[in-house]
Amino acid sequence: MILGCIADDFTGASDVANTLAKDGMHTVLYSGIPSVAARKEVDAGVVALKTRTMPATDAIVSSLAALEWLRSQGCRQFLFKYCSTFDSTDRGNIGPVAEVLASVLNAQAVVACPAFPSTGRTVYQGHLFVADRLLSDSGMQNHPLTPMRDPDIRRVLSSQSTVPVGHLPHEVVRLGTEAITAALARMGDEPRLVIVDAISDDDLIAVGSALAQAPLVTGGSGIALGLPSNYRRAGLLVERPAAWKGIRGPAAAIAGSVSGATRSQVVHHESAGQPVLRLQVDRIVDGGYEIAQLAEWVLGNDGVPLVTTTAEPETVAAAQQRHGREYVASSIEMLFASLARILVSRGVTRLILAGGETSGAVVGELDVAAMTIGPEIDPGVPALAVVDRPLTLALKSGNFGSPDFFSKAARVLEGSE
Repeated sequence: MILGCIADDFTGASDVANTLAKDGMHTVLYSGIPSVAARKEVDAGVVALKTRTMPATDAIVSSLAALEWLRSQGCRQFLFKYCSTFDSTDRGNIGPVAEVLASVLNAQAVVACPAFPSTGRTVYQGHLFVADRLLSDSGMQNHPLTPMRDPDIRRVLSSQSTVPVGHLPHEVVRLGTEAITAALARMGDEPRLVIVDAISDDDLIAVGSALAQAPLVTGGSGIALGLPSNYRRAGLLVERPAAWKGIRGPAAAIAGSVSGATRSQVVHHESAGQPVLRLQVDRIVDGGYEIAQLAEWVLGNDGVPLVTTTAEPETVAAAQQRHGREYVASSIEMLFASLARILVSRGVTRLILAGGETSGAVVGELDVAAMTIGPEIDPGVPALAVVDRPLTLALKSGNFGSPDFFSKAARVLEGSE
């Protein structure tokens, strides 16, 4: 294995796996820390954790365990993958985890770059933009678990870190790889996290090229754009034919995200004549739904039936106020995980999930060990095939995907598109 990736949620893990696979790396996505060695042909291993919202100390323990396994597979370089909207709790976990990984790997001037221009995320003057809006005006300020109200990610990272946080401005990045390499070298020998501006894929490729010898890289999946070329130049990659095969069979979709993109996708799905069942958060918390009945509703509908808790941010916030944020989140995750388990046991072979926490809960409940990477459904969202059973998955970050995502994903998962 050449590159080892540690992802703080499951949709982000599939996102970076997609980036690497598209550039010719044989990539496998692991659900949690594997108990066995990777196959020899794997170039990049992505360990999907569920650490974004857990206490920082627990996130560090899990991330170090993932690092230990990846090091045992012979990885030459490591990537700590977090969301392209830099979301985390007030105390982390981006800063605390990055610091500890840097210390273990003896890494200095560690790049921190969440930019992903193909999905509208750019970093300029140390500020994170989503399309033409600052992060704080993008809708992320209303996220139910990790609201982001400060677009100055230098300040956000500094508040989470005990080491200095530097900044590499776009005026240097645009000069290319040599200028970036020199600027990082001037940062000094002390452990330091460096926010790097990037407004285009060309910027990210130049940054990636400059990181050929860096033991640790952190960022969104865009930061991985320039890494495979380094390994190719070093003669480490062997080109292999794509082995993806879709699976025909019943499809179902589950959406737990409240992002603007997912809300629009739910409306589009319903307006296209697809079956949609909207669940009420208060009723979930009160145990008012029979999971077996929900499963029967899904299995009794043709097309791509969708079960969702997607609602306006104000509605979700009110439920959190009544019941507690963590209790609401865990109640939804438990219901969706149990529903998915029944659906798969009853023959569903194409499962489409929206939302990082939802995806992590479902994949964990299904006891999925590893997934191979198929074609890209939309930027940042690949088709996935579970390695030990006839099941395909799409794990969508809340803000990703075109309006017709759910139907498009179902077609890609069966190999018809």
